[in-house]
Amino acid sequence: MTFDHLETPAPLVDLDVMASNLDAMQAYANAHGLALRPHTKTHKSVHVGREQIRRGAAGLTCATPFEATVMQQAADDLLVAYPVLGHAKLERLFTVRDDVALRVQLDSAEAIDQLAAAAVRHDRAVAVTVEFDAGMHRVGVPSLDDAMALARHVSANPPLEFSGIAFYPGHIREPVTSQDAALERLRHKVAEAIEAFSQAGLAPQVVSGGSTPTMWRSHEIAGVTEIRPGTYAYNDRTTAEIGACTWSDCAFTVLATVVSTSVPGQAVIDAGAKALGREPIRGASGEGWGALVDRPEVVVSRMSEEHGILDLSTSDWRPRVGELVRVVPNHVCIVTHLNDVIFGVRGGEVVTSWPVDARGRGYGGVIG
Repeated sequence: MTFDHLETPAPLVDLDVMASNLDAMQAYANAHGLALRPHTKTHKSVHVGREQIRRGAAGLTCATPFEATVMQQAADDLLVAYPVLGHAKLERLFTVRDDVALRVQLDSAEAIDQLAAAAVRHDRAVAVTVEFDAGMHRVGVPSLDDAMALARHVSANPPLEFSGIAFYPGHIREPVTSQDAALERLRHKVAEAIEAFSQAGLAPQVVSGGSTPTMWRSHEIAGVTEIRPGTYAYNDRTTAEIGACTWSDCAFTVLATVVSTSVPGQAVIDAGAKALGREPIRGASGEGWGALVDRPEVVVSRMSEEHGILDLSTSDWRPRVGELVRVVPNHVCIVTHLNDVIFGVRGGEVVTSWPVDARGRGYGGVIG
């Protein structure tokens, strides 16, 4: 099946590049004694999750209870790295099979109380990692004293079990070669946290961290036991721009068709915001909403819902109407979520496909 058989825009994943990405990350984790727990928010697919587990991942990380219910098909050890609050989310979480080890990452007494009550109702032990703020200022307890109080609160509410601490270095988005100062600050914060918890008799069994921008330097953060990168499976334009991968490591592209060349100096493709998302490059100097995989100097400079404008001002390439192009998106995670099926390709052929199983919120019907 050739690309011509696909209705564009269509998400493609180069199978050989993805396999290389998965192999490299697992080899890195093994070499440094780190448990790899990939974040499934990037691919949302049981197929890819199984490939990660098959290579030796210790478990999978999820962002939502729905993702956990899906990823139990791929792994028997799951972390929900997001505060689970509200009856509906908690009830969904506890539909995960009893033989699947569950861990939840929390940062408030309210979340602990709700999780504990649900765990009692379902008579099920759940591990908890307390998240502290390592510098992103999004979630996570800023005060280590408060974080330790939460750990004690977890231990006082069986069947919850305190298993350790967690952080997310998402604020570090500089190019890999310029991360030294930020990583030094992170090393200090993590070391301080481990020391404080240990001296308080709360030595963390798990110290969970990591992100794709910092993944190749995770071993420099002493005490970290597991890492949770997600984007690395597919990679994207942002990851390549900051040097966390090369351009040839970008496995995911959006296949699009040139639909108009009427305006000089540009070409219009049928991939707009509903195919590429609308997220600018973070922590990098690039502009636009994506770039062509074989002509990275040609960027999607403007978009509307179904139109993407290719800026041809820096290229002597002039596409014809009907020509197929492949766009590397800025942020692959949100683009995956826009699709129902991913097409696995090798060379110029489509050789397989798999569903985006955890797309959406998991509602099976409508009300009324």
